Amino acid sequence: MKLSFRWYGEDDKVTLENIRQIPGMHAIVTAVYDVPVGDVWKRESIQKLKSATEQAGLAFEVIESIPVHEDIKRGNKATGDRYIENYCENIRRVGEAGIRCVCYNFMPVFDWTRTQLDYALEDGSTTLRYVQAQVDNVNPLESESDLTLPGWDASYSREQLKDIVSSYQSLTEEDMWSNLQYFLEAVIPVAEHCDVKMAIHMDDPCWSIFGLPRIITGEQNIDRMLQLSDSVYNGLTFCIGSLGCSAKNDVVQMAGKYAGMNRIHFVHARNVKIVGDGFEESAHLSSCGSQDMVAILQALYQNGFDGYIRPDHGRMIWGETGRPGYGLYDRALGATYINGIWETLTK
Repeated sequence: MKLSFRWYGEDDKVTLENIRQIPGMHAIVTAVYDVPVGDVWKRESIQKLKSATEQAGLAFEVIESIPVHEDIKRGNKATGDRYIENYCENIRRVGEAGIRCVCYNFMPVFDWTRTQLDYALEDGSTTLRYVQAQVDNVNPLESESDLTLPGWDASYSREQLKDIVSSYQSLTEEDMWSNLQYFLEAVIPVAEHCDVKMAIHMDDPCWSIFGLPRIITGEQNIDRMLQLSDSVYNGLTFCIGSLGCSAKNDVVQMAGKYAGMNRIHFVHARNVKIVGDGFEESAHLSSCGSQDMVAILQALYQNGFDGYIRPDHGRMIWGETGRPGYGLYDRALGATYINGIWETLTK
């Protein structure tokens, strides 16, 4: 297990100096954030991240993420093929810099979606929350609808967002599967050549929202995704919270299964508490949420997992302010918790 930590670059309030002081920390998880989706990253930008990370005594080995352009997801080959070639070039360039794992997702339009970023828990900390009824009251295709749910790409204007959601209305889940296969058939050979393992992230939450087709949602669909390209380089970012927000997913069983197949390359470790038809993100401790974190990590360990793991979204605690879910204190506690469990397993 290689412990890692998400860092958003020089503008991140959590500094590399902070991160390096967390016991057992091995690698930084970051990306180039100032390039439009679909464009090629400059080697100078990649090298700048590498230099800063290594000067802090940490490894530069995981990218999260190289975003997949919407034209690829929609199967628009007139422009999508160019974006796929750009994606392949980005794999080559990060591989040259020593990156061994790339996290990405294939969610249409919206990345992670929440209804509140500062929900107050009983202990006074705040966290991210999802209430299905509130999502159901939002219609991105209506001009009078509230278009400000957390997790939405702020780079889209209101009209652009309506247009891009509308463009997905004719796509089925089978269309998305076909488009994902087309993408993987192009990028996995490049990843193999560059020794960069591709790790798809689960949809978050792991069900359809706004009628959009979402396909990386549970065991049956993950099995299908892995079969699209039967290569160890076609693997998973196993997100405990994304899968764990649905009671339909047996996260412990899935962790053991996919680790045993050597297809989990990256783990996002966070707990989540299922509440009604929604969920709230909790402290990492098993008793704080709906997932047995010890059992999940044990399943990974017993089935040979030796990839990257990072504490995922944390609460905001002790008066800390900053990027919701990505403060220092609670994620550092999560890292220490992971370390403690893993050391116990190894001994």
